[in-house]
Amino acid sequence: MIKTVTAVLLAFGLATSVASSHAAATLESFKFTSGGDEQRFKDLIAEIRCLVCQNQSLLDSDAELAHDLRVEVYGMMQAGQADNEIIDFLVARYGDFVLYKPPVKPATYFLWFGPFVLLVIALTLLIFALRRQRRSMAEKPISATDRQQLDRILGNSGTHTDSDS
Repeated sequence: MIKTVTAVLLAFGLATSVASSHAAATLESFKFTSGGDEQRFKDLIAEIRCLVCQNQSLLDSDAELAHDLRVEVYGMMQAGQADNEIIDFLVARYGDFVLYKPPVKPATYFLWFGPFVLLVIALTLLIFALRRQRRSMAEKPISATDRQQLDRILGNSGTHTDSDS
């Protein structure tokens, strides 16, 4: 029993220390000389996608890699690198996927134009399917044999008053 309690407390202590190490790289831990630098940092990391989360920017993500990349971006800013130099470095290292707004170039055509191409294909298929369905639903006169079977199923006496037949 004592060993179990000790193991649980040890595991809790480890989990707490890991959580506190993640908190070390939050936005509040960075020191900026001016509000402009802090805003520049926030704007820059808002443009960069978290490679783990993929639907969040570095600004929003709590992933460990996002913390590491924020530290790297902060260090590059402190070294005096311009925003485009930092972005170029990250693109060279991780590819255009790291950007929320990747440039339009042959390697990213699928990202930019793929959804529109798929939409056009889907609409074309829908139009063909609707036309085919409309053609197949066109009224065809019912044969005398089919009418007799229908009358028998419905319990009609066999008298028909439709002037079309």
